Amino acid sequence: MSTIKIVGQALPNIPWEDRTKPGQGPMWRYSKNPIIPRDLIPTSNSIFNSAAVPFEGKFAGVFRCDDICRNMVLHAGFSENGVDWNINHETIKWIMDDEEVEAPTYAYDPRVCWIEDRYYVTWCNGWHGPTIGLGWTKDFKEFHMVENTLLPYNRNGVLFPRKVNGRYLMFSRPSDTGHTAFGDIYISQSEDLVYWGRHRYVMGPQQPWESTKIGAGPVPIETTEGWLLFHHGVLTSCNGYVYSFGAVILDLEKPWQVRYRCKPYLINPRELYELAGDVPNVTFPCAALADAPTGRITIYYGCADTVTGLAMTQVDELYDYIKKNSSV
Repeated sequence: MSTIKIVGQALPNIPWEDRTKPGQGPMWRYSKNPIIPRDLIPTSNSIFNSAAVPFEGKFAGVFRCDDICRNMVLHAGFSENGVDWNINHETIKWIMDDEEVEAPTYAYDPRVCWIEDRYYVTWCNGWHGPTIGLGWTKDFKEFHMVENTLLPYNRNGVLFPRKVNGRYLMFSRPSDTGHTAFGDIYISQSEDLVYWGRHRYVMGPQQPWESTKIGAGPVPIETTEGWLLFHHGVLTSCNGYVYSFGAVILDLEKPWQVRYRCKPYLINPRELYELAGDVPNVTFPCAALADAPTGRITIYYGCADTVTGLAMTQVDELYDYIKKNSSV
């Protein structure tokens, strides 16, 4: 077994469950999935593709809650244990730090990343087409919106949890106006979280399960062997898109360089709550919790664009699996 370690803090109350079935591979589902039903709040049609983080000894998050008018909106929420959630009934009301910044016309698929002294939120922001919105909060009660990071059209904006070589980093996937039938992962760099450049190509579709497009998932996890990035991949089947997710190990100092890339997917739609819903056949990872001392990692993922589930893995077992099955 590898001696890889997670670089980070202890999270002794990480939501966790050991394998319930033998032979499940390096990642397994929580036996009580889905943890968030589609109608947890009165106005929600569905709650999925959301982000959760440790907060004041407990947990907080930003949730995609498509409402019963089918508006794509974001809500904040809190949890004692990371499994049972209280999601605010009111949508997030953004405070504009610059009066010329336009309010979102829609917002979906958020990620939340602690950097230095606050939690940054990225999401797919409706601004003359989809682009990557950026905001921040310190308490998950008051949210400030700043300038969009990139021009339309773009999705899957994911920040790194610290600077690398003195620069902030962010993944993105250039796209188009619709349900894009293509997509590669790129990385952009910034000295101030305002001006982004030094764009580098990271990777594109490779295996059949991700042959249509790919995109970054949760905030990458720093390890002693590189950045661990979970990503989604899309297959175009005769019955439409199928969303699965896999993982790669990226270089610590040059994270646009792929060290190992797992050929098989880790999770793909096979449970009823992943197969049936508003958009069938979707498993979409958006957040990851990690406990450095134990190497435990828990993933929050959207299921069939309707509900939210959890999946678990151990970093050493996962790393060995990625390395053994790497295409690089």
